[in-house]
Amino acid sequence: MNINILFIGDIVGKPGMDMVQTWLPSLEKKYRADIIIANGENASDGKGFTNKESKILFDLNVSVVTGGNHTWDKQQSQDLLRSESRALRPLNYPRGTYGNGFYIANTTKGKVGVLNLQGRAFMSPIDCPFRSAEWAISRIAQETKVIFVDFHAEATAEKLALVNFLDGKISALVGTHTHIQTADERIMPKGTAYITDSGMTGPYDSVIGMKTDAAINRFLFQTPQKYLTATEDSHLCGVFVKVDNETGKAVEIERIILPEFDRKVE
Repeated sequence: MNINILFIGDIVGKPGMDMVQTWLPSLEKKYRADIIIANGENASDGKGFTNKESKILFDLNVSVVTGGNHTWDKQQSQDLLRSESRALRPLNYPRGTYGNGFYIANTTKGKVGVLNLQGRAFMSPIDCPFRSAEWAISRIAQETKVIFVDFHAEATAEKLALVNFLDGKISALVGTHTHIQTADERIMPKGTAYITDSGMTGPYDSVIGMKTDAAINRFLFQTPQKYLTATEDSHLCGVFVKVDNETGKAVEIERIILPEFDRKVE
């Protein structure tokens, strides 16, 4: 028996939330999703995730929302982490940080462990994601072999290193954070599905979700610029993974982009 996992890539602001509300019901039916997971760290105006967005996503049958380095950018996000076990933050933040780093969800076909980790290369020097993963997997594996990892990281090398380290111990490792979907989806030699980045759900007439003028000025002048979420040319990006429930091994992985990008001008 297979478990169908649908993952929605980094949701950015209202444009991203609108895309999820537009496309998710049909995607759930198309892929016969047994569980839906979404990265929501940027869902609230481009930074943070609050009760407002969580209600919308959970009402759309999202089972778990993962996070990243922007998870704490709003005070309301911090309140949510204290009260909602299905809203995750990366596990490998220092001990004492509030919020959950993993969650075990029940589906009609069995349990699915969802683990959220954050990279350290070019990011905050937090605890080791490799050692944190080992500890969490040892706990989750007591209840299920189906384990899905959202690795929120900047460096492709760190993502590839972690999936090779965990190959065969988890069902899937999906990269998030860069907001640019990669075309390297595959199943690793020992049965773990992998993609370096699932892509962004949000406005693509932008610089990874930010209005282009503000983003360009940040590079031109090397000074802080106000973060303004872009609004145009929205798309939904994500990943579908099919996992053998008995072995925990992936049997299929597929990238999702809706609507597809124009690649030529008529």
